Amino acid sequence: MSQSLPLSEELIAEANAREAAGLEEDYAALSRRLARRGVDADAVKERVKRFTVAVPSWGAGRGGTRFAKFPLAGEPTDIHEKLEDCAVINQLGRSTPRVSTHFPWDKVSDYGALREEAESLGLGFDAINSNTFQDQPGQAHTYATGSLSSTDAKTRAQAVEHNIECIEIGRKLGSTALTVWVGDGTNFPGQQDLARSLDRYLDAAAEVYAALPGDWRMMLEHKLFEPAFYSSVISDWGSSILAAQELGDKCKCLVDLGHHAPNVNIEQIVARLHRFGKLGGFHFNDSKYGDDDLDTGSINPHQLFLVFNELVEAELNPRVGKDGGGFDPAYMIDQSHNVTDPIESMLSSAEAINGAYAKAYLVDREALHMAQEANDVMLAFRTLRIAYDADVAPLLAMARMELGGAIDPITTYRESRWRERKAQERKEVGLGAGIV
Repeated sequence: MSQSLPLSEELIAEANAREAAGLEEDYAALSRRLARRGVDADAVKERVKRFTVAVPSWGAGRGGTRFAKFPLAGEPTDIHEKLEDCAVINQLGRSTPRVSTHFPWDKVSDYGALREEAESLGLGFDAINSNTFQDQPGQAHTYATGSLSSTDAKTRAQAVEHNIECIEIGRKLGSTALTVWVGDGTNFPGQQDLARSLDRYLDAAAEVYAALPGDWRMMLEHKLFEPAFYSSVISDWGSSILAAQELGDKCKCLVDLGHHAPNVNIEQIVARLHRFGKLGGFHFNDSKYGDDDLDTGSINPHQLFLVFNELVEAELNPRVGKDGGGFDPAYMIDQSHNVTDPIESMLSSAEAINGAYAKAYLVDREALHMAQEANDVMLAFRTLRIAYDADVAPLLAMARMELGGAIDPITTYRESRWRERKAQERKEVGLGAGIV
């Protein structure tokens, strides 16, 4: 199918022409510095060019808090406009070729046509996300009592039916994964029996699992709190891995950077899940206080690097056999852009993710492993810190340019005046609250 990309290729080429000479100098200097450490910059660059991360359809619009949403002129109002904006992100950054959809938010009448539309924009579809945490107009049973763990059997059946519907939608879109997050839990002690609520969840989730096609994965996303502030049914990675082990081999765990208690060692969680073959996916964002859904790398870029150090370690040493299931996680950005242009935020986040991935590949793994075995604490720490301190911006920019993207994506995006033009074409988004 012929592609019809949203931005002018000439615009990108002209913007790159202004920056190309400087980039060549910077990349050559970086290559020489890395060569002195025995690192081939071109080899790392090729890995970066192959690395991709999905963007969320809902992330293309302005988010909101529990109190307010401040809409942005020209933001998308439906899945078709969301795909347009996601195509802009991928055209400029060249590392986000897939979109993760959310239903019923992205519901249409013809999913075959939607798949063709995405392909014409150079996009494919990633994991499908179900929604049983929010009542919809005309819905027969409320999720106020929970969904897959609700005490009401008809509500549980409705939640199961919705998830199976999402699987069928995903098959039409070319997806091979279903992400299940439920807001189920309690706000008061004694509100529900904590053991029986998990039993109900597992029984209902097993019905969803049974509907998975042979090549699909079901990814369980845990969340410490919100909207359940006393207890959550799937509240941490321990609950998640136990549920995944109970459900079967095709069920994996999804790690979101914001869904943890303060100061939890997320990189250790990554290593544990990989050890037992249950690392299914990763949602990238950042947080200052809780589940803030801030732009990836905006608060704690060092943590992002340490997470990627474990991800690259797992990529280089995939576990197979009885305890392991290889290494093939689904990577996705999952943020709420409350005060920025979502396109700019996701371009910035994709660059931060690619940068952390590149730096993790600069780690001298032989030296690191030797220092670890010798209990040489400072040498092990310094081996990681040397890689983290490297300025990989020229490497990322060179990778983007060689793939046809922009050396400076955000500046080029602003020069395109995409948002201003869309503000003239798209209907206004009303005031409200929430992440969509």
